[in-house]
Amino acid sequence: MYKSIGKRFLDLVLGLLLLILTSPLIFLVWLTLFLTNHGSPFFYQRRPGLNEKIFLLVKFKTMKDVYDDEGSLLEDDKRLTKIGKFIRSASLDELPQLWNVLMGDMSLVGPRPLLEEYLVLYSKEQNQRHSVKPGITGWAQVNGRNDMTWEKRFELDIWYVENLSFFLDLEIILKTILKIVKSDGINQEGHSTMPKFKGSSNKD
Repeated sequence: MYKSIGKRFLDLVLGLLLLILTSPLIFLVWLTLFLTNHGSPFFYQRRPGLNEKIFLLVKFKTMKDVYDDEGSLLEDDKRLTKIGKFIRSASLDELPQLWNVLMGDMSLVGPRPLLEEYLVLYSKEQNQRHSVKPGITGWAQVNGRNDMTWEKRFELDIWYVENLSFFLDLEIILKTILKIVKSDGINQEGHSTMPKFKGSSNKD
């Protein structure tokens, strides 16, 4: 009952409440990035959601569009701005995804929506993460965020899918607040962001 009805109701109520409460902060971040990014405060990207359905994820833009001589984007640590690093460390870049939650593409809690190109790299077990809506925060994020291996992250995602409940979602939301306050586990050691997933060693 919770998975089919209650979870969506919680997303709508809490999502709208959070959007209203954080609207002054969202405006401040928007204005700051509008000025520092020369009019480009948002970042949009196609991501797979429930049952691999593609949707357009929106975040605050924390990186510059800087390319090498061959026209490829430079590594994340070379594009991450100072203000972007602060916004990311405080998880403020995720706030626009409240809109994705209200639109029904995402949930407040669930496996994080990853890159579309990863779809062909998952094992059959790992692909179970798409049997629920992706979330702004999730079980993997409150148990390490970006400072863990991909395999461990997927294990935690699958555990969440198999144990989804109201009380688990509530626990994740509370732990997320503590994580944000502590700025804990933002990056994996040696990386500004999580390094790209290159495929599972036990792919079926």
